[in-house]
Amino acid sequence: MLSVESLSIGFLRYDGLIHRCEVPALDGIDLKVDRGEIIALVGASGAGKSLLAHALFGILPENAVVRGSISLNGEPVEAANGGKGPRMALVPQSLSHLDPLARCGKQLLWAAQRGGKTKTMADLVTTLESFGLDAEVMRLYPHQVSGGMARRLLLAIATIGEPDLIVADEPTRGLDPNAADNVLRHLRRLADRGKAVLLITHDLVTAVSHADRVAILEQGRLLGIEPANAFSEDGRRLTLPYARALWLAMPGNQFTTAPLEWEAARA
Repeated sequence: MLSVESLSIGFLRYDGLIHRCEVPALDGIDLKVDRGEIIALVGASGAGKSLLAHALFGILPENAVVRGSISLNGEPVEAANGGKGPRMALVPQSLSHLDPLARCGKQLLWAAQRGGKTKTMADLVTTLESFGLDAEVMRLYPHQVSGGMARRLLLAIATIGEPDLIVADEPTRGLDPNAADNVLRHLRRLADRGKAVLLITHDLVTAVSHADRVAILEQGRLLGIEPANAFSEDGRRLTLPYARALWLAMPGNQFTTAPLEWEAARA
């Protein structure tokens, strides 16, 4: 499905009045996401997770320098997105992607139409209800719903067109545990129906209960990919020291000893 090969991203900035230099952000990323699976992309803040998502959709700033290739079903993403039907959909992290001047129901309808899907009012309500939102949300504006409701609305908008690939950037941020679990179970159902899902998240514990594999990003480099079921107990089945450090740093695990182990492995 999705294939990212040797993807590197840097940003040009002025070094003085005339000369410009390139500041590296991502370095040599290789990643594949197949149909029927969820890959969770995890890492610390600033590791480059959202940057990778933006690169997939071509929404990087103008001063970005991109090298490498991104393809969907063997086609460059530009050609794939130009084909018939929705191929990729982004669930953005920022709630500002909602149109403040349009009712929530209208935005959901627009998303269905852009995906080439004919949806009745009942279909729209059913979609909202699948994310724990009631029919009342249809007539509300984004500023009239809570942050958690707005985040679930973004997910409904992204998936109503039935895309082949869903890239969800922190879809559970700000949600209570029950709502977060509902969102991830919905993504799991989509994957089980043959969709591909790239889940970008800080919530390692919640992600591994729904993902198939976990990709570890650290300071712009992809360290490797671990099976999701290896994140259990003391993490002894994890092959990457940094992955084990992240796992042991979770509140339910050893919490404070992992950073020392990771630094020792790097030395």
